[in-house]
Amino acid sequence: MSPLSLVVEQLVAQNERATEGVANLGEFLEILQLLIREPSVVGSEDSFFRVLRRELEEVGAQVTYYHGVLVAQGNRPQDLMLSAHIDRHGLLCTGPNEFQYAAFIAGNQSELTGDSVSEQMLNTIENRFQGQRVQAHLPYTGTYIGQGLITRSYICPERRNLIFEVDGLEHLQPGTPIAFLDRLQFKDGYISAQLDNVLSAAIIIYLFRCGFAGTALFTAQEESGRSWRYALSWFQRQRLTTQRLVALDTSPYHNREAADQQLVTLRRKDASAHFAEGITQELADRCTELGIPYSYKDDYIEAQNRTRPKPYSLGRTEMGRLIAATDGAISGTTLQVPTTEYHTPNETASLASVAALIRLLQTYIE
Repeated sequence: MSPLSLVVEQLVAQNERATEGVANLGEFLEILQLLIREPSVVGSEDSFFRVLRRELEEVGAQVTYYHGVLVAQGNRPQDLMLSAHIDRHGLLCTGPNEFQYAAFIAGNQSELTGDSVSEQMLNTIENRFQGQRVQAHLPYTGTYIGQGLITRSYICPERRNLIFEVDGLEHLQPGTPIAFLDRLQFKDGYISAQLDNVLSAAIIIYLFRCGFAGTALFTAQEESGRSWRYALSWFQRQRLTTQRLVALDTSPYHNREAADQQLVTLRRKDASAHFAEGITQELADRCTELGIPYSYKDDYIEAQNRTRPKPYSLGRTEMGRLIAATDGAISGTTLQVPTTEYHTPNETASLASVAALIRLLQTYIE
């Protein structure tokens, strides 16, 4: 028995609810473990797209790669449309021994309006990276070219970005992406890694292995505010509209107690638009039928804002931007796994939540 199989066996023994209705959680975790080891720094996702393509073609999906979006389809592509951004936070070398948070380099800031969750959390996470190991890769091939250690991170007010001091990567050229050294961790029924949003990519691959026959869009550069443009270009290219696009992602909560109040997180709206009522209610009804506790993130934020001196934004999601840009012609909703330690290499989710989301989506597989 493999070490991962032993871990899964122990987790199942600890928490039977975590695997309820999921035929092989171990197979899913093997997919996730594989993907986490592959770099996908925002703006440098090419090598990760190739890994996804290989995994999806092996299970018979029809896969097409366009600029910024990889599309996988089964034999009933209109059944349900899923999307997931596949970029992860990391660093970019921007000068001699100079490293910035890749999502917010100057070239990306025209897409950022200041009210995304990522931007609002910048001050919260600036001190979380000291002692974190990182690894550099060639931008297109993903070839490993070195490893270093973050010794300090701070916000530069002029550049409006996180600046990192790193030992060991002095030789890098500008434009080199640097990923957090990331491995999947297991503890007491929870998994930890930089889960946003490789978790959703792994879920979709697992669903295709289980017989999912719909359409899945994997988009680049969500963390820098561009992914919705790539998704939109595909819909325009195909001359398609839909009200049934479901974006999978993780959803941040401030502590474990708040995250564990629900197994899956839904939304009715974000700061950009109201989501499609039909598919949102459909997911809520299926949660009720399956006995899956759920909540609405917009309700949670609005309730928290009543006690905050400065209200938080509802956030600008890929889904909301798509809806707003098309006046609702392309619409849908989000389906998310509650997590803590968001946007760090220690983002944590319960296996019960992951299994519940998979079980919910498996109801769309005949």
